[in-house]
Amino acid sequence: MQNALASAGYPKRVLVACSGGPDSLALAAITAYFGRRGHVDGHPVSVAGVVVDHQLQPGSADVASRTAAVLRDLGLSPVEVRTVDVAATGFGPEAAARDARHAALEAAADDFDCEAILLGHTLDDQAEQVLLGLARGSGTRSLAGMRPARGRLLRPFLGLRRAETLEICDVEELSPWHDPSNADPAFARSRTRVDVMPVLEEKLGPGVAESLARTAAILQQDADFLEDLANETYLSLVHRDGGDAWLPEDAVRELPAALRFRVIAKAAADVGGQQPGYGRLQAAEALLRRQGSAGPVELPGHVSVYRLSLSDLEQERSASAVASGPDATGDSPGAGPREAARCGKLVFRHQKPSQQ
Repeated sequence: MQNALASAGYPKRVLVACSGGPDSLALAAITAYFGRRGHVDGHPVSVAGVVVDHQLQPGSADVASRTAAVLRDLGLSPVEVRTVDVAATGFGPEAAARDARHAALEAAADDFDCEAILLGHTLDDQAEQVLLGLARGSGTRSLAGMRPARGRLLRPFLGLRRAETLEICDVEELSPWHDPSNADPAFARSRTRVDVMPVLEEKLGPGVAESLARTAAILQQDADFLEDLANETYLSLVHRDGGDAWLPEDAVRELPAALRFRVIAKAAADVGGQQPGYGRLQAAEALLRRQGSAGPVELPGHVSVYRLSLSDLEQERSASAVASGPDATGDSPGAGPREAARCGKLVFRHQKPSQQ
């Protein structure tokens, strides 16, 4: 905990997110220790708490109320229960619950003037995250798992095993609540936890969880480097025309594949889309190998990407020059210098969803 708060610049006020389970309850107990002392390494600190009630299980309000009472007994102040409605999304119930929870946590942190939000994820959670990413064929970013720090979110326990948080609760004489969904085979994460990880430990020997977590730590460095490089490359290539974004195809085609796919994904996000899956990215990238104008390829978030060939662009410029007079350049406002369109281009356009 000291290391996490030190790396975050010693926030003066922190918010503990607690479900009442052993991981987050142990987190609350350890953070409360520093709150009672009033400082971390001589830097002042105070601790607030929040319990998010997702309303997904019978009796969830009672669990949330009891957990809030435990947090107050530990000395956290203020402590609130935030009730959320989990809206259905296209990404599954777990993702929807996570989005609702994070929104509630961010709002509580704003209300309490907290500079950091502490989450109780453990090394076991990280290992399960990596394993699920492998099973789904995810990319580097997903396999990099959860970050120890991201924005205001801090995860001080990513180096601890789940058994150690149970031991903390035992030593602190706390009775954690055990979420029944953690053993529900309807959820892939639960099946990974209950069925898959024990088999891997049995067949491959102990240390599998640590190895998976170590893989995540290594890939985080690689993912950060590629992300920064892709962002710089995208900003150097992108041109904007109204609400559209376009990329010169020759420059994109010459990029290494790892950058090419990331730059295409950034263009889609830039016009309001969502992160495309690998299959959709492949379909968009394949436009670079088409003859003549091609597309559109539909990407998540109502984004269409299509290729305009050089011959079509020349025809557009000629038609624009005729319509505007002999001195017209034919370039769209904000599209960049004329020389930038001396090749075909990939155009990304956000389409409003139909009312139906």
